[in-house]
Amino acid sequence: MRPKKVILCVDDNEQSLSIRKFMLETRGYRVLTAGSGREALEMFQQAGTVDLVIADLLMPEMDGAELIRVLKDLAPEIPMILISGKVKMYEKGTRADVFLPKGTYPAMELLEKIRIMLIKKRGPRKMSPPDFASARPEPPRQVAAS
Repeated sequence: MRPKKVILCVDDNEQSLSIRKFMLETRGYRVLTAGSGREALEMFQQAGTVDLVIADLLMPEMDGAELIRVLKDLAPEIPMILISGKVKMYEKGTRADVFLPKGTYPAMELLEKIRIMLIKKRGPRKMSPPDFASARPEPPRQVAAS
């Protein structure tokens, strides 16, 4: 069994955070939650492995865009999603890989984006080299004379 992918969810709205956590855990992900950008930064540095980050845009102290900027400096290869319930479009120079306005997309769309982003992070599957030792050469074919 392969290890569960770890997703760090950051939102100052506890209800949104618990719903997202439940949705992701029922799909087999391990979810770390943080109620602020500063808490998320500490958790990220202590977690060891984080495969994807989902952060709310509007939070006190450190907003989601700033959190993602700092996290991308630490680990540029990790996919990050910025979400917002108040802002429908976000064009400020964010380093997030995806921006989603809360409530305007079905949950399955978020799950599909997460799945695709984790596949891209992993890269192409490594093919095992062919096992030449166990391969048997085909016997020569005999051609009937006419």
